[in-house]
Amino acid sequence: MTPSPSVCRTAGWLAAAAWALSFPLVSSLGPHRLWGCCAAVGYLCAAALDSRRPRAAAVAALTGAIAVPLLWLVLGGQGQSEVMVIERSGRLLLETGRMYVDRPAGVAEYTPYLPAMAVFGIPHAVLGGPLGDARLWCAAALFGGMWAGRRLLGGPRSPWLPLLVASPVVALPLAVSGVDLPLAGLLCLALAAAGAGRPVLAGAVLAGACALKWTALPAVAVAVALLAACRSRGAALRCALVALLGSAGLILPSALLQPAELWRQVFAFPTGRAEAPTPASSPLPGHLLAGLGSWGWYLTVVLLAVGALAVAVSLLVRPPRTVVAAADRLATGLVLAFALAPAGRFGYLALPVLLSVWARSVALPSPRGRSLIVAGSAGRNAQGVQPVSPPRPADGPAPRGRAGFPRPGRGPAS
Repeated sequence: MTPSPSVCRTAGWLAAAAWALSFPLVSSLGPHRLWGCCAAVGYLCAAALDSRRPRAAAVAALTGAIAVPLLWLVLGGQGQSEVMVIERSGRLLLETGRMYVDRPAGVAEYTPYLPAMAVFGIPHAVLGGPLGDARLWCAAALFGGMWAGRRLLGGPRSPWLPLLVASPVVALPLAVSGVDLPLAGLLCLALAAAGAGRPVLAGAVLAGACALKWTALPAVAVAVALLAACRSRGAALRCALVALLGSAGLILPSALLQPAELWRQVFAFPTGRAEAPTPASSPLPGHLLAGLGSWGWYLTVVLLAVGALAVAVSLLVRPPRTVVAAADRLATGLVLAFALAPAGRFGYLALPVLLSVWARSVALPSPRGRSLIVAGSAGRNAQGVQPVSPPRPADGPAPRGRAGFPRPGRGPAS
């Protein structure tokens, strides 16, 4: 017997509460412990309310997992080091035109992000105080991308979207760091634009994503494959050109001003090849292999290349034809990349989970039962192919006009 949706939601809230309770027990980071305590209370209240008042349950989860810890941490000026790194890069960009600290002396002075990430630190340099906190602007980018993507696809408001936002996948990074939220929002929007047959828009959004983190590069290949399969090769080419040229234009100024620092902080540091060790040291397969010595590090690079080649071949042999399929293919590539990278964190896996769940939330069928996420459907209608109405039964009478004559085009004339 299939459990009811209420039972599934209650079980999900209980699982989220158990996950949140692990942070006060095992984490050494103050923001994580605070989030765990607040979120666990919210999830337990949601589990108690869901069977009778599901909306109240979602509000309780959102309050405990996001509103309370985020307000506490923002007002107290607390957060993961990533928050301070983003805000420092924004200040440096405004003051000096550069976003990287020259010859960083320690881990805290590294900025392992591409130049566009500094945009989310500018509000702190301009506004200061809680309103300038980088987490708020990163969250705005996430929600803006998710909302715009749903509008592009024409999907209805999903009852699952608040549950996704309240889940630890979104709530934890939103409250403590926010660094991956802009990338997630832009990738959602890029996939939606490709699925809606908007290649230039998809390429422009991908350019912004690739200028935030180089881990967005697989999304370009997925979006191009989606457009090629459901629109045309010309549309795919336009998307690729806009993405590559746009990202190059955003990255090139910093690459010319600080080429050594860009390489050291954005590429060498996250992969464990810089002078300072990266704090991303979760026991994932790639990190365990890299810890065996130089040969282990090179082996992880080879495995990464093999994984990238496998995903690329899958895009050529069986390209995705819906946004859900594209999100799943991108999620698969990101999971392989994060798992096989020489350095990584379990928290990175929240991004592929978010992409897959978001795609399904906007793919909920309409009341008429028609899928709202079949890529290229809007484009086919735009090209003049109109939906075909179901045929009228042959034995039925022809519709008559006011004068009793048959209506033109609606049945036989005699």
